Amino acid sequence: MALTPDDVVTKQFQHVRFKDGFDPDEVDDFLDEIVIEWRKALEENVELKAKLAAYESGAAPEAAQPAAAPAAAEAPAPVAEVPAEPAPTGSATATAGIIELAQRLHDEHVAEGEAKRNALIAEAETEVARIRTEAEAKQREESARLERERNTLEARITELRNFERDYRSQLRGYIEGQLRELDEKSATTDSTPVSAIGL
Repeated sequence: MALTPDDVVTKQFQHVRFKDGFDPDEVDDFLDEIVIEWRKALEENVELKAKLAAYESGAAPEAAQPAAAPAAAEAPAPVAEVPAEPAPTGSATATAGIIELAQRLHDEHVAEGEAKRNALIAEAETEVARIRTEAEAKQREESARLERERNTLEARITELRNFERDYRSQLRGYIEGQLRELDEKSATTDSTPVSAIGL
């Protein structure tokens, strides 16, 4: 018995209780994709058989195509009923179609994975550039702040040194003045007679 797309659509599976299994919705979606591709393959098979028959009968391929198009437009029949007799290569064509679909899905998943990988790499590179820029800006800002603090401290040190120098000179001047006054008082005391002191 040849397997048709309608067989795939109407196939019922028994549910297994108390055991893990596949998600029925996911299986149905995948089988729907297989049916679509299978029907396309069968339509292409019919078209190719019509073209082959046209070539074998000696008709031009351009004449065969327009004649087939109005017939298809007038009476759209289900694709599963078009081949009246099952072709000996029908299962091979169906298998080739399923393999082609699986290959296309594989290629799409690989392309999607590569696109995600490239997007993640680009996002990571952007993040690295942003972090590097922020770190460099922070480092420049910190260097400028430390430079300002150093200049402030150097100015304060210079100010304190000047204050110390001035203070020392003032203190020296004050002490020297006090010593001079003391010397003058002692000199005047030595020249005063003892009788003036009251002894």
